[in-house]
Amino acid sequence: MTSIKACLFDLDGVLVDTAKYHYLAWKRLADELGFKFTEQDNEKLKGVSRMASLDILLGIGQLQFDDAKKLELAERKNNWYFESISKMDHTEILPGALEFLMACRENGLKTALGSASKNAMTILDHTGLTPYFDAIIDGTHTSHAKPDPEVFLLGAAALSVPPGQCVVFEDAEAGVEAAHRAGMSCIGIGSAATLGQAELVIPSLQHMTVGRLKELNVVR
Repeated sequence: MTSIKACLFDLDGVLVDTAKYHYLAWKRLADELGFKFTEQDNEKLKGVSRMASLDILLGIGQLQFDDAKKLELAERKNNWYFESISKMDHTEILPGALEFLMACRENGLKTALGSASKNAMTILDHTGLTPYFDAIIDGTHTSHAKPDPEVFLLGAAALSVPPGQCVVFEDAEAGVEAAHRAGMSCIGIGSAATLGQAELVIPSLQHMTVGRLKELNVVR
């Protein structure tokens, strides 16, 4: 048995509710481009990088653009999203997230953020979560999007903890796959219907304790 020494957290949908702002910004872009983009469509973008998300969105709209135009569209979407997250505060931390982060640190577990978001620091600073992480790996540090394991491997390296002693908290299928490809255990936040490959699925971090975490003792 290998005990867990570190917890790595995705950001959107795990610690804070920024998914709604992503959806509204992508929907606004789709509206301007002349096609419908639904909340169900938005599920395909969870845990995916900005440019990969744009490709999925354009695929839904059956549109093609050159790289320069795609960069412009991605920047436009991000500006709308940034306007929204710049107004965030601690009230948008998801239930149980802060309490569990505090419990991890009180019990000697290292913590890292592993997010595809390039706006992670803005969100962490506005919600007051920054001090609760020993390492922050976001989209500005990575060149490969989930399900590539890069973000989590960088997080483990920054914490000086072997991957096999890390557990990842994720709300997206791509994130669960990335965790497993990194050699880490994964706890899914959300629905077992979509996150069934995770070792454990819970509705939110409100349902997680350090005691329950230590009971996993999973070796992949």
